[in-house]
Amino acid sequence: MYDLVIMSEWLEFAMRWLHVITAIAWIGSSFYFIALDLGLSQVSNMPKGAHGEEWQVHGGGFYHIRKYLVAPEAMPEHLTWFKWESYVTWLSGFGMMFMVYYLGADLYLIDPSVADLTAPVAVLISVASFIAVWVIYDWICKSKFGDDNTRLMILLYILLVAMAYGYTQIFSGRATMLHLGAITGTVMTGNVFFTIMPNQRVVVADLQAGRTPDPKYGKIAKQRSTHNNYLTLPVIFLMLSTHYPLAFAAQYNWIIASLVFLMGATIRHYFNTKHARLGTPNWTWLVTVFLFIAVSWLSSIQPPEEAETDAAALTPSQQKFASANGFQEVHDIVLGRCSMCHAQEPFYDGIHWAPKGVLLENEAQISAYAKQIFLQAGITHAMPPANVSFMEPYERKKIADWYRSVVKPVSFGS
Repeated sequence: MYDLVIMSEWLEFAMRWLHVITAIAWIGSSFYFIALDLGLSQVSNMPKGAHGEEWQVHGGGFYHIRKYLVAPEAMPEHLTWFKWESYVTWLSGFGMMFMVYYLGADLYLIDPSVADLTAPVAVLISVASFIAVWVIYDWICKSKFGDDNTRLMILLYILLVAMAYGYTQIFSGRATMLHLGAITGTVMTGNVFFTIMPNQRVVVADLQAGRTPDPKYGKIAKQRSTHNNYLTLPVIFLMLSTHYPLAFAAQYNWIIASLVFLMGATIRHYFNTKHARLGTPNWTWLVTVFLFIAVSWLSSIQPPEEAETDAAALTPSQQKFASANGFQEVHDIVLGRCSMCHAQEPFYDGIHWAPKGVLLENEAQISAYAKQIFLQAGITHAMPPANVSFMEPYERKKIADWYRSVVKPVSFGS
């Protein structure tokens, strides 16, 4: 017999697992090809149309790799395409967004102290922002303005900063950081799906028809591929940041996100320059360390704030949990076993901010995190960590019974 709540949690885990696996494959191939492209050497006696070559050793063998700047004279018999890593990463990421932030909009997406939105409106804004950012980005890149890469990157960075600030005026801090990562990932996958792959198909079609491919298609694809290369590290940081309140719940989280994009650029510039054998720009590490110190300082300017919420302000979903049988006992258990860490001002040694920004000090907060309390402390022993507050088995059962009294178990199988 399987409880539907538990199965939904495992489905979320499976989707996250898929997302991480495909992201590793995508990022790995992206880093590899950028390094390969920058490390190509131009030697004599290369075939017609060849731009450069490189010898590599790996796995007990040697590889001789050549790049054709536009295309070889004839279509190769076997051609490997790199696209599904990107597509599945985005699809699984959107699946995670739907399961966590859209279905759990009241908890993760909406912050009433920022903007009093309904769940459907918040989700609509989220989806619309993905579409709008891609359309604007693509239009700028295709315009005359986009012909100058330096000018283009400066404008895109300004738009990123504006977008970071704008999200903080609409969504919760956690959702802001995740959306910045998801928006960036959408741009990267959009580059692959709408620009890089179509341009490569045009080149292949020209080869098959015996025509000479236009070099512009390769130039455009390389520009978008370079953008993806510089955006990769910030995306990883933004996705990880949702686990760290110092990043997502800081007063100046939008500035932190903006500086992270700069750190990603300095780190990639170091490796790209080195792979291109143009020197070793060690100054980039000094800049990166300075930016990281600035991020750390910004996160400590003001501790995360939480608006006081009384019982009258509970949402309908929270009211169901707060009025359920056994809530007062669960309330006392959570205050006694969990709130020493999950508080605005934690008093457990070594804990300076509530883990993951989760506060469990009043009815509204405990009701809002009912599912998490059920999963973390009711049916598993994940919380408290190492059972440092000595939660008893009967207390865990009371938490589980309380949650299941509201969310009736839906079981199937035998």
